[in-house]
Amino acid sequence: MSKSRLEAFSDGVIAILITIMVLELHVPEGADLAALSNLTPIFLSYVLSFVFLGIYWNNHHHLLQLAKHVNGTILWSNLHLLFWLSLIPFATGWMGENSFAQWPIALYGFVLWMSGLAYYILAQRLISLHGNDSMLATALGRKVKEILSLGCYTLAILFAFISPGVSLAIYVFVAWLWLIPDQRIEKTLNR
Repeated sequence: MSKSRLEAFSDGVIAILITIMVLELHVPEGADLAALSNLTPIFLSYVLSFVFLGIYWNNHHHLLQLAKHVNGTILWSNLHLLFWLSLIPFATGWMGENSFAQWPIALYGFVLWMSGLAYYILAQRLISLHGNDSMLATALGRKVKEILSLGCYTLAILFAFISPGVSLAIYVFVAWLWLIPDQRIEKTLNR
């Protein structure tokens, strides 16, 4: 079956998630900079989550550029990914509203870990559908970034209870790692 509906639905869901997050940014109670500074944890958690959702949207787009078609397994794998992404606004809000406390940071990491796993599963299902000799399988190769990200999220979850700042630094590192669109796919498309 065609992949166009899957792409359009995914784009719509991610756009709604970003909209939900921005609607959670409330105007401060005062008119001075001190009132604005009280929103710093909320704003920083929003920025981090916006970047993560942007990364998923971008890489999802690249991933599907090499897919020729989809099947029911791919549709369910994609819904699995969207489910975990849909929890990002909740985890973001809890983390920001509680000034980066331990449990909210750990939950945020768990949601990111599950989102990363769901993306990995989606990529694997697409490779299974298109074959190990497909352009998609060749482009993704050994999936080092995907596995490294899951390892980093695991560390960040553990560090949430020791040093929440380290957890946040790990989340920023993973975002930085993925900020540039997946070059493996772009290189394959340009060949």
